[in-house]
Amino acid sequence: MTLSVSLTQDSCAQVLADIIVVGVYDQGLLSPAAQAVDDASGGAIKRLCERGDVSGKPAAITRLFDLAGVTAQRVLLVGLGDAATLDAPRYIKALNEAAKALKAGNASEVVSYLAETAVQQRSAQWRLDQHVVTFSHQAYRFLTTRGRKPGESGIKSLRIAADEGASLRAAQAIAAGVELSRELGNLPPNICTPKYLADTALRLAGTLPSFSVEILEREEMEKLGMGALLGVARGSANPPRLIVMKYQGAADAEAAPYVLIGKGITFDSGGISIKPGAGMDEMKFDMCGGGSVFGALHAVAEMGLALNVIGVVPAVENMPDGDAYRPGDVLTSMSGQTIEVLNTDAEGRLILCDAISYAKRFKPHTIVDIATLTGACVVALGKHAHGLMTHDDALAEELLKAGENVHDRAWRLPIWDDYQSQLDTGFADMANIGGKTAGAITAGCFLARFATDVRWAHLDIAGTAWDEGRKGGATGRPVQLLVQWLMDRGT
Repeated sequence: MTLSVSLTQDSCAQVLADIIVVGVYDQGLLSPAAQAVDDASGGAIKRLCERGDVSGKPAAITRLFDLAGVTAQRVLLVGLGDAATLDAPRYIKALNEAAKALKAGNASEVVSYLAETAVQQRSAQWRLDQHVVTFSHQAYRFLTTRGRKPGESGIKSLRIAADEGASLRAAQAIAAGVELSRELGNLPPNICTPKYLADTALRLAGTLPSFSVEILEREEMEKLGMGALLGVARGSANPPRLIVMKYQGAADAEAAPYVLIGKGITFDSGGISIKPGAGMDEMKFDMCGGGSVFGALHAVAEMGLALNVIGVVPAVENMPDGDAYRPGDVLTSMSGQTIEVLNTDAEGRLILCDAISYAKRFKPHTIVDIATLTGACVVALGKHAHGLMTHDDALAEELLKAGENVHDRAWRLPIWDDYQSQLDTGFADMANIGGKTAGAITAGCFLARFATDVRWAHLDIAGTAWDEGRKGGATGRPVQLLVQWLMDRGT
C-alpha cells in the first residue's frame, strides 16, 4: 500500500503530528475531538465558528495553524452537516474531501479523529474501514511511468483514533486490492499486455497465502473450443491468456467456489469496426473488469476469508489486422453456440461467454462477471452506478446490499426474455449485438445465454471503472462491492 496506516488512542490535543483532522457540525456544534481541541486552545474554534470563519456544512474544509495548547502544528476541520442525520454517503464525502485537502502541502504525518463520529446505521468498525479505504484511495498516485514532480508531497502515514480491539486487517486488504486494480488499469497498453497480466497473477501466487494460478495459452484454448475468445484475439500480435486465480480459504477444500470473471481487454481499438481516434487512448481501461478481479482476489487472500474464490480473467487485445475477425464472421463458442459478428467492437461479450463456459467446470456456487461492456450503460446510469443484471432476485439483492453498505453502488436493469429477440439472426444461433436500443441490456441477455444453468450476475462497469480525461484514471471500482459481497457470504 502507498499509505502507512495505524491506530492510536492518543489525546488529540497532545498527539505529535504534522496535522490532526477533526469534525465540526452545523450550528457550531463540535465533535468530541474538536471540543477537546477547542478546550485546549481556549475556545479558538468556537470563536471562529461564531465569526463565520469555520463552517460545519458537509465537506467544508478549514485549516488552522499553531493553535495555543495543541501539540500538532496544524488542525484540519471537516464539516459534517447535521449531527442527527449524518449518513454513509455524507460521511464518505467528508472523508474524501479531507483526504483531498491533505494531498498537497507539507503535512505528511496525519492523525485523524473522524472515525469517532457516529454515522446512521453504521458500526465503529465500518467507520474505521471506510476511513482507511478512502484515505488510501486519495493517497495513491500513479508513478510507474512518470517521476515524482518537484514539490509534490502528501500523506505518508495516517494514524486513526479508534478503540482498542479495532482491526485494520480487512480495510488494509481492501485498500491494497483497490490499489492493485487501479495500478493495472492505469498502466499503458504497451506494458499491460495479456502476458503482463498473466505474469502479475504468477507474482501474486508467490506472495499470497492459499493462492494458486493456472495460465491457459492459445493452444490450450483451441483444444477447449474457445472460438469466440480466440476470434477476438486474432488481430493482435500479443497472444491471449486465460488467467485462472484460485484462493482456497474454506475449511472444506471441496466447497463450491464463488467465481469472479473479469473482462481483460488490455487495449480495445474496436478491431475492424474501429473506434474514433478521440478518446481511444482510454481503451487501455477496457481491462478494468479483469483488474477488479485481481484486486478482489488479492483482498480476500490478504484477509484470509473463509471461502473458496476463483478469479477468471480472459486477457486479450482487440486490434485490426489482416487476420482480424470481421463483421459477418460466424464464431463457434466453447458452449457450441454460434455467434454472428455484426460489430467487432462488441468483443467483450465474446471473451466473457467462453470464460463463463470454462468456469462451469468448477461447479461454482455463484458466478459474477464484471466488464466495461457497453457505452449504453454509461448513457443509462452515468458515472455513479454499476449496471447489474441477473435473473436471480436473491443474488441481485445480495449485490445491491453490499454496494449500499460500502457506497459502491449498483442499479439493477432488466434482462427479460422480451429483449432476447433483438439478438436473432438468420446466420447463427445469435448475433453479437442487438441493435441501437437497450444496448446494455441486450449485452447482458447475450451473456445470459451462456449462464442458463448456473447462479449468475453481470456487472457493467463501463461508466464507473475510470474517470475521464488526461488527469483521470482507474477508480478501482467495484473491488469494494465484490469484497463486501464475499465477506457477507463468509459470515
